[in-house]
Amino acid sequence: MPRDYSYRDRDDRERSPPSRRDRDARRDDRGEHRRREGSYRDDDRSRRDRDSYRDRDRLRDEDRYRERDKEDARGRDDDRRRDRDRDREHDDSRRAGPSRRSASPRARSSQPEARSRSRSAAAEDKAKPNFAPSGLLAAETKTVKRADGTKTVLKYHEPPEARKPSVGWRLYVFKGKEQVDLLHIHRQSAYLFGRDKTVVDVPLEHPSCSKQHAVIQYRQVQEKNEFGDVKAAVKPFIIDLESTNGTIVNDETIPTSRYYELMAGDVIKFGESAREYVLLSEDVA
Repeated sequence: MPRDYSYRDRDDRERSPPSRRDRDARRDDRGEHRRREGSYRDDDRSRRDRDSYRDRDRLRDEDRYRERDKEDARGRDDDRRRDRDRDREHDDSRRAGPSRRSASPRARSSQPEARSRSRSAAAEDKAKPNFAPSGLLAAETKTVKRADGTKTVLKYHEPPEARKPSVGWRLYVFKGKEQVDLLHIHRQSAYLFGRDKTVVDVPLEHPSCSKQHAVIQYRQVQEKNEFGDVKAAVKPFIIDLESTNGTIVNDETIPTSRYYELMAGDVIKFGESAREYVLLSEDVA
Protein backbone atom coordinates (compact mmCIF):
# COMPACT_ATOMS: atom_id res chain seq x y z
CA MET A 1 0.00 0.00 0.00
CA PRO A 2 1.52 3.36 -0.96
CA ARG A 3 2.27 5.83 1.87
CA ASP A 4 0.40 9.20 2.13
CA TYR A 5 2.78 12.18 1.98
CA SER A 6 0.08 14.92 1.65
CA TYR A 7 0.72 16.11 5.14
CA ARG A 8 4.17 17.19 4.04
CA ASP A 9 2.68 19.43 1.38
CA ARG A 10 0.35 20.94 3.99
CA ASP A 11 3.28 21.59 6.34
CA ASP A 12 5.24 23.16 3.52
CA ARG A 13 2.35 25.45 2.71
CA GLU A 14 2.06 26.51 6.32
CA ARG A 15 5.80 27.23 6.54
CA SER A 16 5.92 29.17 3.29
CA PRO A 17 5.72 33.05 3.54
CA PRO A 18 2.27 34.65 3.09
CA SER A 19 1.36 36.00 -0.26
CA ARG A 20 0.83 39.67 -1.01
CA ARG A 21 -2.93 39.29 -0.96
CA ASP A 22 -2.77 37.71 2.47
CA ARG A 23 -0.58 40.53 3.75
CA ASP A 24 -3.00 43.14 2.38
CA ALA A 25 -5.93 41.34 3.97
CA ARG A 26 -4.12 41.19 7.33
CA ARG A 27 -3.23 44.91 7.03
CA ASP A 28 -6.83 45.73 6.31
CA ASP A 29 -7.89 43.68 9.31
CA ARG A 30 -5.40 45.50 11.54
CA GLY A 31 -6.60 48.89 10.23
CA GLU A 32 -10.18 47.96 10.82
CA HIS A 33 -9.24 46.80 14.32
CA ARG A 34 -7.46 50.10 15.00
CA ARG A 35 -10.42 52.07 13.71
CA ARG A 36 -12.71 50.11 15.90
CA GLU A 37 -10.43 50.63 18.87
CA GLY A 38 -10.32 54.35 18.07
CA SER A 39 -14.07 54.54 17.79
CA TYR A 40 -14.38 52.65 21.07
CA ARG A 41 -11.91 55.08 22.63
CA ASP A 42 -13.86 58.03 21.24
CA ASP A 43 -17.07 56.53 22.56
CA ASP A 44 -15.48 56.14 25.99
CA ARG A 45 -14.26 59.75 25.90
CA SER A 46 -17.65 61.08 24.82
CA ARG A 47 -19.30 58.94 27.50
CA ARG A 48 -16.95 60.35 30.13
CA ASP A 49 -17.67 63.88 28.88
CA ARG A 50 -21.38 63.23 29.03
CA ASP A 51 -21.02 61.87 32.54
CA SER A 52 -18.99 64.88 33.62
CA TYR A 53 -21.50 67.28 32.05
CA ARG A 54 -24.34 65.38 33.71
CA ASP A 55 -22.58 65.55 37.09
CA ARG A 56 -21.92 69.27 36.65
CA ASP A 57 -25.57 69.92 35.74
CA ARG A 58 -26.71 67.84 38.71
CA LEU A 59 -24.48 69.79 41.10
CA ARG A 60 -25.71 73.09 39.64
CA ASP A 61 -29.32 71.96 40.04
CA GLU A 62 -28.65 70.87 43.61
CA ASP A 63 -27.14 74.28 44.40
CA ARG A 64 -30.10 76.01 42.80
CA TYR A 65 -32.59 73.88 44.74
CA ARG A 66 -30.64 74.44 47.95
CA GLU A 67 -30.72 78.23 47.46
CA ARG A 68 -34.43 78.06 46.67
CA ASP A 69 -35.04 76.03 49.85
CA LYS A 70 -33.09 78.62 51.87
CA GLU A 71 -35.14 81.46 50.38
CA ASP A 72 -38.36 79.57 51.11
CA ALA A 73 -37.21 78.95 54.69
CA ARG A 74 -36.37 82.64 55.13
CA GLY A 75 -39.76 83.60 53.74
CA ARG A 76 -41.50 81.18 56.09
CA ASP A 77 -39.51 82.58 59.03
CA ASP A 78 -40.49 86.13 58.08
CA ASP A 79 -44.16 85.14 57.75
CA ARG A 80 -44.03 83.32 61.08
CA ARG A 81 -42.39 86.37 62.73
CA ARG A 82 -45.01 88.73 61.28
CA ASP A 83 -47.81 86.42 62.43
CA ARG A 84 -46.29 86.22 65.91
CA ASP A 85 -45.98 90.01 66.14
CA ARG A 86 -49.55 90.44 64.88
CA ASP A 87 -50.83 87.91 67.42
CA ARG A 88 -48.89 89.63 70.20
CA GLU A 89 -50.32 93.02 69.24
CA HIS A 90 -53.80 91.51 69.06
CA ASP A 91 -53.38 89.93 72.50
CA ASP A 92 -52.06 93.19 73.96
CA SER A 93 -54.93 95.19 72.51
CA ARG A 94 -57.49 92.60 73.70
CA ARG A 95 -55.91 92.55 77.14
CA ALA A 96 -55.84 96.33 77.36
CA GLY A 97 -59.43 96.68 76.07
CA PRO A 98 -60.49 99.09 73.33
CA SER A 99 -57.66 101.42 72.45
CA ARG A 100 -58.33 105.02 73.29
CA ARG A 101 -54.82 106.28 72.68
CA SER A 102 -54.17 108.90 70.05
CA ALA A 103 -51.09 110.48 68.58
CA SER A 104 -48.71 112.60 70.58
CA PRO A 105 -49.30 116.34 70.28
CA ARG A 106 -45.58 116.93 69.87
CA ALA A 107 -44.43 116.71 66.28
CA ARG A 108 -41.74 114.06 65.89
CA SER A 109 -40.30 115.62 62.79
CA SER A 110 -39.58 118.96 64.45
CA GLN A 111 -35.97 118.02 65.19
CA PRO A 112 -34.98 117.11 61.61
CA GLU A 113 -36.81 120.19 60.31
CA ALA A 114 -34.99 122.43 62.77
CA ARG A 115 -31.70 120.81 61.79
CA SER A 116 -32.39 121.36 58.09
CA ARG A 117 -33.40 124.96 58.76
CA SER A 118 -30.16 125.56 60.66
CA ARG A 119 -28.13 124.17 57.74
CA SER A 120 -29.99 126.33 55.23
CA ALA A 121 -29.58 129.39 57.45
CA ALA A 122 -25.86 128.77 57.75
CA ALA A 123 -25.58 128.52 53.97
CA GLU A 124 -27.22 131.92 53.49
CA ASP A 125 -25.34 135.16 53.62
CA LYS A 126 -25.13 136.36 57.21
CA ALA A 127 -25.16 139.98 56.11
CA LYS A 128 -28.70 139.68 54.77
CA PRO A 129 -31.64 140.19 57.16
CA ASN A 130 -33.36 137.04 58.39
CA PHE A 131 -37.12 137.33 58.85
CA ALA A 132 -37.66 133.67 59.78
CA PRO A 133 -39.50 133.01 63.07
CA SER A 134 -37.09 132.68 65.97
CA GLY A 135 -39.47 131.04 68.46
CA LEU A 136 -39.04 133.76 71.06
CA LEU A 137 -42.60 134.99 70.63
CA ALA A 138 -44.01 131.49 71.17
CA ALA A 139 -41.86 131.08 74.29
CA GLU A 140 -43.05 134.45 75.56
CA THR A 141 -46.71 133.54 75.07
CA LYS A 142 -46.20 130.33 77.10
CA THR A 143 -44.48 132.17 79.94
CA VAL A 144 -46.42 133.22 83.03
CA LYS A 145 -45.00 135.98 85.25
CA ARG A 146 -45.56 135.76 88.97
CA ALA A 147 -46.06 138.59 91.41
CA ASP A 148 -42.52 138.25 92.73
CA GLY A 149 -41.06 138.67 89.23
CA THR A 150 -40.24 135.03 88.55
CA LYS A 151 -41.44 133.34 85.40
CA THR A 152 -42.96 129.91 84.75
CA VAL A 153 -42.94 128.35 81.29
CA LEU A 154 -46.04 126.31 80.50
CA LYS A 155 -45.31 122.74 79.41
CA TYR A 156 -48.48 122.47 77.38
CA HIS A 157 -50.30 124.43 74.69
CA GLU A 158 -53.61 123.53 73.11
CA PRO A 159 -53.81 121.86 69.67
CA PRO A 160 -55.68 123.35 66.68
CA GLU A 161 -58.59 120.91 67.17
CA ALA A 162 -59.28 122.18 70.71
CA ARG A 163 -62.97 122.96 71.26
CA LYS A 164 -65.18 123.95 74.15
CA PRO A 165 -67.55 121.05 74.98
CA SER A 166 -71.30 121.26 74.62
CA VAL A 167 -71.83 118.56 77.26
CA GLY A 168 -71.66 119.51 80.92
CA TRP A 169 -68.80 117.31 82.15
CA ARG A 170 -68.08 117.01 85.88
CA LEU A 171 -65.40 115.49 88.10
CA TYR A 172 -66.60 113.94 91.34
CA VAL A 173 -63.68 113.86 93.79
CA PHE A 174 -63.60 111.02 96.32
CA LYS A 175 -61.22 110.28 99.17
CA GLY A 176 -61.99 106.78 100.24
CA LYS A 177 -65.78 106.41 100.18
CA GLU A 178 -66.46 110.06 100.93
CA GLN A 179 -67.05 112.70 98.25
CA VAL A 180 -64.92 115.73 99.06
CA ASP A 181 -65.42 117.96 96.01
CA LEU A 182 -67.30 118.49 92.73
CA LEU A 183 -65.57 120.14 89.77
CA HIS A 184 -67.39 121.51 86.71
CA ILE A 185 -65.00 121.15 83.78
CA HIS A 186 -67.09 122.22 80.79
CA ARG A 187 -66.56 126.00 80.83
CA GLN A 188 -63.28 125.98 78.85
CA SER A 189 -61.51 123.74 76.35
CA ALA A 190 -58.65 122.57 78.60
CA TYR A 191 -57.91 122.13 82.32
CA LEU A 192 -54.37 121.91 83.71
CA PHE A 193 -53.78 119.80 86.85
CA GLY A 194 -50.73 120.21 89.10
CA ARG A 195 -49.17 121.63 92.26
CA ASP A 196 -48.17 125.02 90.81
CA LYS A 197 -51.19 127.09 91.78
CA THR A 198 -50.07 130.10 89.75
CA VAL A 199 -50.61 128.33 86.41
CA VAL A 200 -52.88 125.30 86.97
CA ASP A 201 -56.65 125.24 86.73
CA VAL A 202 -57.17 122.38 89.20
CA PRO A 203 -54.56 122.32 92.04
CA LEU A 204 -53.27 119.02 93.40
CA GLU A 205 -52.09 118.94 97.00
CA HIS A 206 -50.27 115.63 97.18
CA PRO A 207 -46.41 115.93 97.11
CA SER A 208 -46.09 113.02 94.65
CA CYS A 209 -47.83 115.12 91.97
CA SER A 210 -45.79 117.29 89.61
CA LYS A 211 -46.11 121.05 89.29
CA GLN A 212 -47.68 120.63 85.86
CA HIS A 213 -48.93 117.07 86.01
CA ALA A 214 -51.63 116.47 83.37
CA VAL A 215 -54.23 118.19 81.19
CA ILE A 216 -57.83 117.30 80.35
CA GLN A 217 -58.29 118.53 76.78
CA TYR A 218 -61.48 118.65 74.71
CA ARG A 219 -60.80 117.91 71.03
CA GLN A 220 -62.96 117.85 67.95
CA VAL A 221 -62.56 114.48 66.23
CA GLN A 222 -64.23 112.75 63.29
CA GLU A 223 -66.22 109.60 64.02
CA LYS A 224 -68.42 107.26 62.01
CA ASN A 225 -71.83 106.05 63.01
CA GLU A 226 -73.30 102.64 62.28
CA PHE A 227 -74.41 103.80 58.82
CA GLY A 228 -70.90 104.97 57.84
CA ASP A 229 -71.69 108.67 58.07
CA VAL A 230 -68.81 110.83 59.32
CA LYS A 231 -69.57 113.60 61.76
CA ALA A 232 -67.59 115.85 64.10
CA ALA A 233 -67.77 115.34 67.85
CA VAL A 234 -66.05 117.03 70.80
CA LYS A 235 -64.65 114.42 73.21
CA PRO A 236 -62.58 114.64 76.41
CA PHE A 237 -58.97 113.45 76.42
CA ILE A 238 -56.29 113.40 79.08
CA ILE A 239 -52.55 113.77 78.52
CA ASP A 240 -49.76 113.21 81.04
CA LEU A 241 -47.09 115.95 80.88
CA GLU A 242 -44.18 113.59 81.61
CA SER A 243 -44.95 113.68 85.32
CA THR A 244 -42.71 111.99 87.87
CA ASN A 245 -45.22 109.44 89.19
CA GLY A 246 -47.59 109.22 86.23
CA THR A 247 -51.34 109.42 85.69
CA ILE A 248 -53.65 106.45 86.24
CA VAL A 249 -56.98 105.83 84.48
CA ASN A 250 -59.03 102.85 85.68
CA ASP A 251 -56.02 101.39 87.56
CA GLU A 252 -53.86 101.58 84.44
CA THR A 253 -50.95 103.99 83.98
CA ILE A 254 -51.40 105.86 80.72
CA PRO A 255 -48.43 106.67 78.44
CA THR A 256 -46.86 110.10 78.71
CA SER A 257 -47.20 112.86 76.11
CA ARG A 258 -50.08 111.10 74.37
CA TYR A 259 -53.77 111.87 74.29
CA TYR A 260 -55.89 109.22 76.00
CA GLU A 261 -59.62 109.34 75.39
CA LEU A 262 -61.85 109.53 78.46
CA MET A 263 -65.34 108.11 78.79
CA ALA A 264 -68.12 108.58 81.27
CA GLY A 265 -67.42 106.65 84.45
CA ASP A 266 -63.60 106.65 84.13
CA VAL A 267 -61.69 106.95 87.42
CA ILE A 268 -58.57 109.17 87.31
CA LYS A 269 -55.73 109.26 89.85
CA PHE A 270 -52.67 111.53 89.85
CA GLY A 271 -49.33 110.29 91.21
CA GLU A 272 -49.64 108.44 94.51
CA SER A 273 -52.55 110.50 95.74
CA ALA A 274 -55.46 108.58 97.25
CA ARG A 275 -58.01 110.94 95.72
CA GLU A 276 -60.10 109.57 92.87
CA TYR A 277 -61.64 111.78 90.17
CA VAL A 278 -64.71 110.19 88.58
CA LEU A 279 -65.70 111.67 85.20
CA LEU A 280 -69.45 111.95 84.58
CA SER A 281 -71.67 114.15 82.44
CA GLU A 282 -74.64 116.06 83.73
CA ASP A 283 -76.95 113.74 81.77
CA VAL A 284 -75.56 110.66 83.50
CA ALA A 285 -75.35 112.36 86.88
